[in-house]
Amino acid sequence: MTHTTQAAATAPHAHAHDDRLPEHTPRLNMAELAPEAYKAMIRFAAAAKRGVDPVLFELIQIRASQLNHCAFCLDMHTKDALAAGESVERIVQLSTWEESKHFYTAREIAAIELTEAVTVLTDGFVPDAVYERAARHFDDAELAHLIAAITLINGWNRFAVTTRMVPGHYTPGSTAHRPAV
Repeated sequence: MTHTTQAAATAPHAHAHDDRLPEHTPRLNMAELAPEAYKAMIRFAAAAKRGVDPVLFELIQIRASQLNHCAFCLDMHTKDALAAGESVERIVQLSTWEESKHFYTAREIAAIELTEAVTVLTDGFVPDAVYERAARHFDDAELAHLIAAITLINGWNRFAVTTRMVPGHYTPGSTAHRPAV
């Protein structure tokens, strides 16, 4: 048995880092090239976060990022959610929440459903039933902050996907993902 085969036999889920494909190159740096817009997003993030439970905030960020195929934001918000005490199980089940509702509270499901409706505006609007379910679980101020948090992550997703920000280097709680401006 070769060393590689032996290692794979003893650690079946271990991956040889040497076999990974190279990282892609970002297209441009928004913070550097559009610093005022970037600073406005940072201020928007701080304002939106103030009115939303931290765990729920991360679930919203993750779900919208899944829908928008934003690897950078998925990396960041999954790590932040885990650091905040969220379970791996709930994060994994989030992409299939409709079949896994028992992992979440009714309030969380209402927020996740609203996140999807705001993120994927396929019908051109947020359905009344979705909005009404969210409104049953959140007062007006909470609902306003929830909508702001959903709008926020959709903006960040579009920055990250368009500029091809590279996932994998974010450390929870760091501001390394936000270049100094």
